[in-house]
Amino acid sequence: MRFPATGVTGAWQGGPMRTFELTDGVVLLRAPGAADVDRIAALCQDPAIQEWTTVPSPYARADAESYVTGMVADGWANGTQLNWAVRDAAGGTLVGMVGLGMEGAGSAELGYWLAPEARGRGVMARAVDLVLDAAFGRLELARVFWRAFVGNGPSRAVAERAGFRVEGELRLGGVQRGVRRDEWVGSLLATDDRPRRVGERPAAGAAAREG
Repeated sequence: MRFPATGVTGAWQGGPMRTFELTDGVVLLRAPGAADVDRIAALCQDPAIQEWTTVPSPYARADAESYVTGMVADGWANGTQLNWAVRDAAGGTLVGMVGLGMEGAGSAELGYWLAPEARGRGVMARAVDLVLDAAFGRLELARVFWRAFVGNGPSRAVAERAGFRVEGELRLGGVQRGVRRDEWVGSLLATDDRPRRVGERPAAGAAAREG
């Protein structure tokens, strides 16, 4: 799927943003709230999430509470970070997080993590597709970029499946809890072709609801 070319001057430049939901009928993306704190704290005990992301380690309930009431709430309020909880659309169970860190000038960074029990089922692929639809559609971004510490194959697989072009490796380019690590970097432009898989989700795109 190809979106029309987007000029930087027409892209969303930040400012207060009302939360909005995204769904394809299988996954539901909705900003996390106070009721999700315990679930987030439990999932962030996963060794893989702590190994490959920048969440605090060890991870306490207070960290989840600070994330929800601080980073998430403030990010939406000032338009700097748009974070959604990835949920099963049928039951609403939180199984991960996905978000856009708004860089300005029509660019944003994509980030995500997923619960162990939800891996290998295409859940994050669906969530990323929904976020990219919003990024290049509703938000009119020109570019979304992705970074992952070298060795995080599952994250790279999701990015490449979504159409990201992995552009290289930055030696000691990333920082995790004060320690530098090598990282992969990639990007996807609004004008790039994005793969669609028959039966994966409706070709017409995702439904969006205001929060």
